[in-house]
Amino acid sequence: MGTRLLVTGATGFVGGHVAAAAVAHPDLAHVRLLVRRPDAADAAYTASTGGGPAGRTAGPVVETVRGDLRDTEALRRACDGIDAVVHCASAIGGEEELLTAVNDHGTRDLADAAARAGVRRLVALSTASVHGRGPFRAAAPDTLPLAPGSATSRTRAAGERHVLDAGGTVLRPHLVYGTGDRQVVPGLLTLLAALPGPLAGSGSLHSLVEAESLAGALLGAALSPAARPGAYYVAHPDPVSDAELLAAVEPLLPEAVRAARGPAVELAEARALLAGNPVAAHHLELFGVDHWFADERPWTDFGRGPGAAFTAAFPRHLGWYRELLAARA
Repeated sequence: MGTRLLVTGATGFVGGHVAAAAVAHPDLAHVRLLVRRPDAADAAYTASTGGGPAGRTAGPVVETVRGDLRDTEALRRACDGIDAVVHCASAIGGEEELLTAVNDHGTRDLADAAARAGVRRLVALSTASVHGRGPFRAAAPDTLPLAPGSATSRTRAAGERHVLDAGGTVLRPHLVYGTGDRQVVPGLLTLLAALPGPLAGSGSLHSLVEAESLAGALLGAALSPAARPGAYYVAHPDPVSDAELLAAVEPLLPEAVRAARGPAVELAEARALLAGNPVAAHHLELFGVDHWFADERPWTDFGRGPGAAFTAAFPRHLGWYRELLAARA
């Protein structure tokens, strides 16, 4: 008899990739997707599987249920009969009251519901931002204090604690890219477009993971007998230099922006130029200094490989990013 899995946040960026991987997994008997809008889940499911539940001839039973992390009774029903939970739902940005209700209290209530239902494995998606802004260079597991610098990160750190206290596993990626990404690459492009010239390389190194590889790690953490309680950093083992990152996204800048650019802008000059642009300044601090987290354990403990390195994997997502940017324009 296969495992019965619950995925929260199944219509989100990473949660959607987890759901797509789960419904094709041979060791799963039942996949329950907890979503706030079942119609959105149906559309995401159809897009990710090429036809939706009606077109499937094999694989686990798939069930979509309506629920919200702020509804304790919905969480109780969602966990009933479940063996493992992959928790990807979160609130990012917005009012702190909402962030606390979803990321902190909602995760607490999910962990409680899972424990009462006898769930054997609880895995939660978090973020390396719970450590603050850095710089971090080859940071090893269990060496950094929690120092979140935003309400989103503070409430996600609080949510982590509920999972860890319940004996669960937390995955902390830094930058996640790929189809569905509306933050990392678009944010870098916002930064570059706000400068009068290309950003000069500083030699910084960054931890990146492709969304599909992260989804595989989350699913592996839920199913692998070697997965351990505690926090893991999840990134491709090869950090990405700022030069590699900038070269990869440069073709996505509008031609008019590239044609009008002047000399390269050093980091200190960029900080001064962006003093009145908090959005671009935020991304400058994210990309301008080291954010490299070194943790090989996910790719040994979870039974999944990290996939292709960034320079090989990123080009296959260029079409999706171009469509996103065209729609925004």
